[in-house]
Amino acid sequence: MTERSVQVASFLGSDARLERCFEIRRVVFIDEQDVPEAEEIDGRDPACVHFLATEGAHDLGTARMRMVDGGVAKAERVAVHARARGKGVGRALMDALERAAWEAGATAVKLGAQLTALPFYEKLDYTAYGPEFDDAGIPHRMMKKARPA
Repeated sequence: MTERSVQVASFLGSDARLERCFEIRRVVFIDEQDVPEAEEIDGRDPACVHFLATEGAHDLGTARMRMVDGGVAKAERVAVHARARGKGVGRALMDALERAAWEAGATAVKLGAQLTALPFYEKLDYTAYGPEFDDAGIPHRMMKKARPA
C-alpha cells in the first residue's frame, strides 16, 4: 500500500456507502476501544459529509465532517483499520476533509483528538488548545487548524 494507491471518496450521509464507514468505526471504536455503540452511532451522520479511504476493493479508513460554530468545520470519527495505520491513510483522509472544508468556506477545522493521536495531527499543522477532557472513557484534547492564507 502506498499513499498514491489510497483513494478517498466523499459523500453525504444519505449515501449507501455510509454503512461501510459504520463498519470501520465499529471495528476501531467499538471493538478495539470499547466505545459504547450508543455513543459512537450518535445520530449526526445524516447531516455530515463522509470520507471513505479505499485501496482497490479494501476499505481502509473513514472520517466525517460537519459544519459548526459559524464557519468552522469539525473533523469527527477519524478511524483507520489497524492493518492500514502508519501508511498514509489518515493523512489522505484529513487532506480530503480539509479540501472539502475549505471549498465549503470554512475558516478553520477543529477536532477532538485522542491524546495518542496528538503527534499525528501536529504533523498536519493542528494546534492543541484547552484542557484535556474525557470522551467515551478516552482522554482527548481539542485541536484546530486555520485555513491557509
